[in-house]
Amino acid sequence: MTKLTLGSHPYMLGFEQLERLLERNAKSGNEGYPPFNIEQTSERGYRITLAVAGFREEDLSITVEDRQLVIRGRQADDSEDRIFLHRGIAARQFQRSFVLADGVEVSGATMENGLLHVDLSRLAPEAVVQTIRINKA
Repeated sequence: MTKLTLGSHPYMLGFEQLERLLERNAKSGNEGYPPFNIEQTSERGYRITLAVAGFREEDLSITVEDRQLVIRGRQADDSEDRIFLHRGIAARQFQRSFVLADGVEVSGATMENGLLHVDLSRLAPEAVVQTIRINKA
């Protein structure tokens, strides 16, 4: 039995990269921390909001690596000089990844009330009409 893939369909030429992106996203293993929302803010705008209470701006990094938005958080452990009777708020690190489509760019990031907002915008596609000249053999 053959595995049906996007690349094997006769009318879907050049979609192998999309298939690889789907596989990479499925394997990313994102757990539930930190919780996040994704919302559409306009016709071509999106916002990813992560709940990062306890993190400072310098504890967070946002990068785009090979069309993948990667948000990392790492808190400095300052518990050496403190004695906890109960520690329910863990200083744990995280990494969240989001695959970006072609034409989607990060337009900015803000931190507000323990929430990290990452704004994305999708560029308007250009209408391209190309005429192919037929050469004589």
